Amino acid sequence: MWRNWAGNVEARPVRSVAPASTEELAAAVRQAATDGLTVKAAGTGHSFTPAAATDGLLIRPERLTGIRKVDRAAGTVTVAAGTPLKDLNAALSGQGLSLANMGDIMEQTVSGATSTGTHGTGRDSASLSAQLAGLELVTADGSVLRCSAQENADVFAAARLGLGALGVLTELTFKVEPEFLLTAREEPMSFDRVTEDFDALVAENEHFEFYWFPHTGNCNTKRNNRSQGPAAPNGTVSGWVDDELLSNGVFQVACAVGKALPATIPGIAKLSSRALSARTYTDIPYKVFTSPRRVRFVEMEYAVPREAAVAALQELRALVERSGFRISFPVEVRTAPADDIPLSTASGRDSAYIAMHMYRGTPHEAYFTAAERIMTAHGGRPHWGKLHTRDAAYLEAAYPRFGEFTALRDRLDPERVFANPYLRRVLGD
Repeated sequence: MWRNWAGNVEARPVRSVAPASTEELAAAVRQAATDGLTVKAAGTGHSFTPAAATDGLLIRPERLTGIRKVDRAAGTVTVAAGTPLKDLNAALSGQGLSLANMGDIMEQTVSGATSTGTHGTGRDSASLSAQLAGLELVTADGSVLRCSAQENADVFAAARLGLGALGVLTELTFKVEPEFLLTAREEPMSFDRVTEDFDALVAENEHFEFYWFPHTGNCNTKRNNRSQGPAAPNGTVSGWVDDELLSNGVFQVACAVGKALPATIPGIAKLSSRALSARTYTDIPYKVFTSPRRVRFVEMEYAVPREAAVAALQELRALVERSGFRISFPVEVRTAPADDIPLSTASGRDSAYIAMHMYRGTPHEAYFTAAERIMTAHGGRPHWGKLHTRDAAYLEAAYPRFGEFTALRDRLDPERVFANPYLRRVLGD
């Protein structure tokens, strides 16, 4: 039995392997194809969709890890595909290097994160997939393709965010830069002010994001900008209070109470939205971009055109206010610049991300369905690793280069060795 992090997806593969090399992985794929088994690679299970689920061969990542090459002249680092982001970040820091941008958690493997479009927030710097300079891919016949802008460029263009549909990634080469400092400024702000000043806040900060607490008019904002220093990390005690006690310990209790007594959620939300005070700190990138997330949840996230963000969020607030929904988790809003990856949620357009969460084990379907109607009305693109109901017909219209990706899939995997029900729904068959 394989389960994802949220516990909402299970799979029973016929067999599983944990290869330690590209050669072992390629041999496992060839044998599976001979045996008539489909193949999926699973990371740490942080996707809420069944993107990695299979009843055939499950490839586990735990032995395909570690940095393989550091090229300081090229500004790149090559890493095995099963390496967790937290290990990559620590190893890069040890070399005095860093990614330019990252998401807000770092438990995922590098291949799982890039394959589903994991992103942070950024005015100029984009998703993890957009930071790739090369990759190695085992295709359906067991062949090994090395891909970059100069070699197998068409495969590289698409496989940076490939959903596991084109093959199994074995290594990734990231663009990196000398480690820098970020100053984070976190402060409460009203919903009305954030939405009124949204464009200015995005334009004036390298990385801007905010959380809106449903049932309230309150938000918590975070602005991250590069700093000349000196470093001024969070104090040990104050950082623990904010990041562990309030954001995880107390919040876990609040969610549990809200699950048992939904009528208490609006009152808890008002208290929660006032609990986190303003703070400023300066540290190396991964210690600013990422935070511990120990309270388990399910999530839906949509990318809308950046100019539609405020309207979509205001409609979401109106939905919550007129409905009987009780939402204990804040709504997260981030941005990303346009990129050139066919299936990136920011492909060809500056984007804003609106993420809806629900505490694990509480009914989420009605809220997510209603929110999804709002997002799709604004041309929204669902995050590939988060809950949604869209199918290939919708996604083909939402992505101008959708046909380019599916044609490449037809060429690399005509027998659908890497297919599963989720891919059949979102890519067609």
